[in-house]
Parts: sequence; C-alpha cells; structure tokens
Amino acid sequence: MAKPGLTAMVVVAAALALVATATTLARAEADDPEKVDAWFTGLSHAERKTTRLHFYLHDTLSGKSPTAVRVAEAAMTEKSPTLFGVVNMIDDPLTEGPEPESPLMGRAQGFYASAGLESLGLHMNMNLVFTSPEHNGSTLSILGHNPALETYREMPIVGGTGFFRLASGVATAKTYFLNFTTGDAVVEYKVIAMHY
Repeated sequence: MAKPGLTAMVVVAAALALVATATTLARAEADDPEKVDAWFTGLSHAERKTTRLHFYLHDTLSGKSPTAVRVAEAAMTEKSPTLFGVVNMIDDPLTEGPEPESPLMGRAQGFYASAGLESLGLHMNMNLVFTSPEHNGSTLSILGHNPALETYREMPIVGGTGFFRLASGVATAKTYFLNFTTGDAVVEYKVIAMHY
C-alpha cells in the first residue's frame, strides 16, 4: 500500500503532466510588450487583411472524455424547456472535417450559457485557439448570441491575437450533427475575419 504523502505527490505530478500536455496542444503565445508596441507603431502603414476559415467544432458532453462540462445551472433548469441557466465550460477540438479523426486546427475554449427563457438562445463566449502551422498560437474571440436550433447562426468576432490582432468579423455556424439524447454536437463554422 502506498504512503498517503506519496499518493498525493503522484496525483500532483499526474495533474501537472496533464496541464503541460494541454498547454502544448492549445496555447496562444504573447509577444513581449516592446514587440507589441513596435507592431502598433507600424500599424498606420498596414493594410487590413481578410482571412476566411472553415472548420468543425466537436462539442462532446458524454463519454469518458467530455470536452464540454456543465459548471452551473439554475434551480429552475429542470422545469425549463430551454435549459435556462445552464452554463457549460468548453475545450472543444476544431478539425478540418466533420470526422473526429480529421486533422486538428485548434481548440474552442470558453463557455456557453442558455440565456433564453422562451426559446433556446445560447450566450457564446469562446476563444478559437489555433494550433495549425499557418496560424499557430493565434486566437479569435467570439462573443454573442447563438440561436442554436436555427439552421444558420451568425456571431460577431470581437478581437484576436497573433496573426489576428485587432480582428473583427463574423462567424457563421450550422449544426452538422446533434445527438438529442447526449447533447453531443458537431458544428460547422465559417469565419470571415478582418485584421492587420
């Protein structure tokens, strides 16, 4: 039988290894303040660029390795047809195709909350953290309303980092797959981002 102190050390070591692995899989690196300042100084001569991205978000609430976890709910949630008051924290993979084994482009990290009393309307607050070679370490931030049962949903891009500094634009979402029993979903995203 392992000693209690040894068991705690093993658990801590395992947790640190897990955090280190997750950090290398999806992280955004920031430049030092001098580099950022130099970038802003040259901004007056920069032209605005437009980037279009297409990927699939895999939101998994079930199974042994969920990527979305319920972190809060209101007392009245069980009576609400819209699950009003439910908040899910996410770290969802973004892939090139709809299949889970499709090449990874990054992660969607943040949360969504059911904010509609009469119809399903999600409040989305997520960062798209890119790991693909072209945009590695760069992010786009989405903050807005997602009427999840409509065919097409449009949400604003409110910022970005790295390759996407000072980004604005639009993300459109369309459900590709939804399991009504588990809540697992695959959502197709098309993003148009304007940035410098």
